[in-house]
Amino acid sequence: MPVSIKPLALTVFLLVPSAPLDAHEMSLTDITEAWLMGPHADHDSSSFTHWNADGAVPEACAACHSETGMLDWLGADGTEAGVVNHPGTINTVIGCASCHVSEAEALDAVPFPSGVEVSGLGGNATCTMCHSGRAATGDVTAATADMDLDTVSADLSFINVHYGVAAATMHGSEVSGGFEYEGQTYAGRFAHVPSANTCLDCHEPHTTEVATDGCAACHQGVDDITAIRTQPADFDGDGVTSGGIRDEIDGLHARLDAAIRAYASEVAGQPIGYNADSYPYFFIDGNDDGTIDAGEAIFPNQYDSWTPRLLMAAYNYQVVAKDGGAWAHNPRYALQLLHDSVLSLSERVELDTGGIGRP
Repeated sequence: MPVSIKPLALTVFLLVPSAPLDAHEMSLTDITEAWLMGPHADHDSSSFTHWNADGAVPEACAACHSETGMLDWLGADGTEAGVVNHPGTINTVIGCASCHVSEAEALDAVPFPSGVEVSGLGGNATCTMCHSGRAATGDVTAATADMDLDTVSADLSFINVHYGVAAATMHGSEVSGGFEYEGQTYAGRFAHVPSANTCLDCHEPHTTEVATDGCAACHQGVDDITAIRTQPADFDGDGVTSGGIRDEIDGLHARLDAAIRAYASEVAGQPIGYNADSYPYFFIDGNDDGTIDAGEAIFPNQYDSWTPRLLMAAYNYQVVAKDGGAWAHNPRYALQLLHDSVLSLSERVELDTGGIGRP
């Protein structure tokens, strides 16, 4: 049967006041206004408009890009839970019904692209289902199996982890959302303090804004949460350790970018560049100037000289690029992925890796 959004949403609005709110006991008006300010209500976002010309959101995307698709995946429309049985309706954002129907509130376990199912998620389960990415170590391993690491293959193309992959980052090697190099060990789930250990502990659930007031209780003397760090080592090799751990991740991410470009030119024989706003993100850098402008960031110019080694490193570059909060979600895991990617590329091109560290 088709899902009727309005009755479901109305039911949710009637139930919300009886459920635990926050310390300020937000009113229904406050909740609605907060949701309208957040990304899940943005009717203009490409997350919800990308398929308008097609007339429907395909099953593979519908669970997270339309309310009807999410209700379908949850089984709230009377169909089997855990799968999307029909295309999603265009122009339906992630509304109240998406997270507050009984099926969503009962959800406690979510499968990740690696095949690992994580349980005990509680109220974070609905966040996790859409922020776990679309690929994992196994996808890269399968694509590159039995290939020479440094030989260009026409059978390879960029593998995109997807967007907003906070849950995959947070769970680290438990779900292997990044590409994990053979022989290395990787950080598991980032266990923060009990009061800041879940999505809802740190993010206001409707606006998704980060609540920073509690950070100062442990990280005293810091007036900007991006300045927080608990590990003093110099991970990006720039000789500066006075900034936050985000600075170390950003610095090592930049070094990986340079390493990818050097390897692509010297080994793959085709200059490469990255554009964060254009799919499929890695393009042929025709003038080899290190940047991808609007004229180059077009699908026909997508990078097509992939070797397995280059694909592995580029995949990890994208994992960190698409989780802007990796420094808070799981900094050790992010640094390990970047570090190992740089070292792998350095086996074939001359890179200065002496100063970088691995947590």
